[in-house]
Amino acid sequence: MKELIEKVAELYAAFEKDAKAQAENGNKAAGTRARKASLGIEKAMKEFRKASLDAAK
Repeated sequence: MKELIEKVAELYAAFEKDAKAQAENGNKAAGTRARKASLGIEKAMKEFRKASLDAAK
């Protein structure tokens, strides 16, 4: 479970960096990286949800 939490935190940090670069500087490549990171966050959150439900049983 800790590994999933760390993975989500890393993905979010990458997303936040790239999203800010796009918003503040208009960096199109950073926008692409931010969208890719958001998909990774979504997958990691689904894994976390599954692990969390299993741990609650």
